[in-house]
Amino acid sequence: MHAVVIAEGSLSWAERPDPVPGTAELLVRVHAAGLNGADLHQRAGHYPPPPGIPVDIPGLECAGVVEAVGPGTLRFAPGDRVMGLLGGAGQAELAVLHERIAIPVPDGVPFDVAGGFCETFSTAYDALFTQASLGSGERLLVNGAAGGVGVAAVQLAAAAGARVVASVRDPAKRDGVAALGAVAVAPDEVAAHEPYDVVLELVGAPNLATDIASLATCGRIVVIGIGAGARAEIDLRTLMSRRATLSSSTLRSRPLEEKALVAREVEHHVLPLLASGRITVPIEHRYSFAHAEAAYEHFASGGKLGKIVLVN
Repeated sequence: MHAVVIAEGSLSWAERPDPVPGTAELLVRVHAAGLNGADLHQRAGHYPPPPGIPVDIPGLECAGVVEAVGPGTLRFAPGDRVMGLLGGAGQAELAVLHERIAIPVPDGVPFDVAGGFCETFSTAYDALFTQASLGSGERLLVNGAAGGVGVAAVQLAAAAGARVVASVRDPAKRDGVAALGAVAVAPDEVAAHEPYDVVLELVGAPNLATDIASLATCGRIVVIGIGAGARAEIDLRTLMSRRATLSSSTLRSRPLEEKALVAREVEHHVLPLLASGRITVPIEHRYSFAHAEAAYEHFASGGKLGKIVLVN
């Protein structure tokens, strides 16, 4: 097979051995794979994949058709359309996906949409509802709302009946984010809409003091992005006076059992919304796998709305 291969910080479309599915694993002929911030960090050598995953092939999500199955497979069979989370190595012609993390692709959902769905919507759902217990009628602030996880979070929260304020740096992207169900504002305008019951922090440390100051009593902050910095100084007295909770989360390093729980929650609660068209995966641009370098540069340049997706 061919795969996107990292070599000294650069990318190439190179030959690699075909992967072989193990127990309860699916061999997937990949049609699309979303690009995520972790892929850029892996290319730079800062975010190695979990043990057992090729270190030189990035890709945390993919969608395609099951080509073969390993022993003990119970749910999926060759020919099924699937998508799912990966520890890595999804940006290739073939990828191995554990069936407990696989999700069926609904009829009518194209592969480019499915390829950009799992990582961002799983991350957003887990952060908002499992970690922060966001409820109907609560006010949510999404900082950095124009990216893949941001647009997923806006849509999921709006569908759940929350009131969503979306912080979007690029004025040209605000109308697009607002159309997904949010009040889209500049970062320096978020205080005008406080207090917030939940803050989803996708930007990082520079926002943390403002996040805490803008919380309602018993408010919750979940940090899942640190692109603008990882170190911050905070006033614990404010956190205490709000009786607030500050937490953080990642998906990639979780064990199989925990990822499987997230996959089932997403399949049960979110997949029907995707199948019905109530939520979508806005796609900024599609690149062929052979042009992955251009896709990564586009992602790194910022200013996008939604996902960049590689397609075979």
